[in-house]
Amino acid sequence: MQRIPHIINGRQVSEAERYGPVFNPATGAQEKEVALASAARVEEAIQAAQEALPAWRATSLARRTAIFFKVRELLTERKAELAAILTSEHGKVLSDAEGEITRGLENIEFASALALGLKGERSEQVATGVDVHSIRQPVGVVACITPFNFPAMVPLWMIGSALACGNTVLLKPSEKDPSAAVFIAELFAEAGLPDGVLNVVHGDKEAVDVLLEHPVVKAVSFVGSTPIARAIYRRAAEHGKRVQALGGAKNHMVVLPDADLDMAADAAVSAAYGSAGERCMAVSVLVAVGNIADDLVEAVRSRMTDLKIGPGTDPSSQMGPLITAEHRDKVASYVAGAADEGATVVVDGRDTPFDGDGFFLGVSLLDHVKPGMKAYDDEIFGPVLSVVRVETYADAVRLVNENQYGNGTAIFTRDGGAARAFEFDVEAGMVGVNVPIPVPVGSFSFGGWKDSLFGDTHMYGPDSIRFYTRGKVVTTRWPDPATSEIDLGFPQVL
Repeated sequence: MQRIPHIINGRQVSEAERYGPVFNPATGAQEKEVALASAARVEEAIQAAQEALPAWRATSLARRTAIFFKVRELLTERKAELAAILTSEHGKVLSDAEGEITRGLENIEFASALALGLKGERSEQVATGVDVHSIRQPVGVVACITPFNFPAMVPLWMIGSALACGNTVLLKPSEKDPSAAVFIAELFAEAGLPDGVLNVVHGDKEAVDVLLEHPVVKAVSFVGSTPIARAIYRRAAEHGKRVQALGGAKNHMVVLPDADLDMAADAAVSAAYGSAGERCMAVSVLVAVGNIADDLVEAVRSRMTDLKIGPGTDPSSQMGPLITAEHRDKVASYVAGAADEGATVVVDGRDTPFDGDGFFLGVSLLDHVKPGMKAYDDEIFGPVLSVVRVETYADAVRLVNENQYGNGTAIFTRDGGAARAFEFDVEAGMVGVNVPIPVPVGSFSFGGWKDSLFGDTHMYGPDSIRFYTRGKVVTTRWPDPATSEIDLGFPQVL
């Protein structure tokens, strides 16, 4: 059986005290095993990153840029190979896997231009003979803890900016689909990244605990569920680390009565069921405003019947399986309990037949869902779309703003005034206008509000420069030595 190794100081390390299973979700069969790092193994990786830091920090921006250009070239050339890895371990269809890699490449391209983003400022003659300039320097060794649902994109979001800013990195991917992280690390090495600058350690809580507490690790980036994100943030911050911890979501898509019904229904189906709903930007709540509800629900339902669910390797498949059998069963439980809570089960994905032992689940549509129901309150993270009916635009905004999450939201309308008001009124970090999944392009930053983000900075883009660097201000004076004298007073501008 194939064994997935750690990458520590440029070496593959497969030996471990414990191993975890890696399944093919489309078949339900274990095809690989991954080495789970002990505390000692994580210490080894941290030491490698620490030892590599001085030389990498001193590497010129021109040399770093050349490496990133090469990484972009290699990722583009080998996109199909990496997409096949994603499909085999995550289950998403190949087109979705290739799209994930493309979005990750955006941050590699952004990182290639960080020579511009790292420019400081300078003010001349702020006082007589005194100049001031600012610079940004790397924070040091950083830990990147990434989720199962985007095993290539999210690591590229994190490590691109972290490395380009001059830090060394410990990447801890999900143990459910860890091969993509190893593949990416090997491409960076092929592009010329020195040993020890990017290390990959697999593991569970034992490995994460070391990363959160070790004094050498100066910053932690995390993406996962809200309870874990909150715990990561508190624990790492208690140990003096800079932390950005992105949590869960309950993204609402508001449809006003004047919206293009067909476009809204197409968008809702795409955004709710793409990647089997296992993405933090998936639309999980469809908010029907006014008298559009019945027609909207029917339009969504009619489109669901034609969805092709099957193995991600099948070119005709539009949606693959869920990541594990346990997660599939948990998602199904929300559909099972919806009617008892007063919702209407319009389409029950549990009724969809599948051959074999894969972790498949059909798509579900719930109507007449309300706050207080589990299907509304919880982040389901699966192919379940809930419809909430409200009377007015104000009701829709109130519904979104009273939700504990504030990751992303969208509005569908032909009314520019309503769209502008929504942009102003709604409490969420990312907003789409007739765009159901408003993930920003690589030159902006990704992140939500409220319980969707713990920390002060968003991911990738300009915020990533601020997170992975520290500011330093230098005041210089080159006076005539003859004018020097003792002055115990507070420095003054003269």
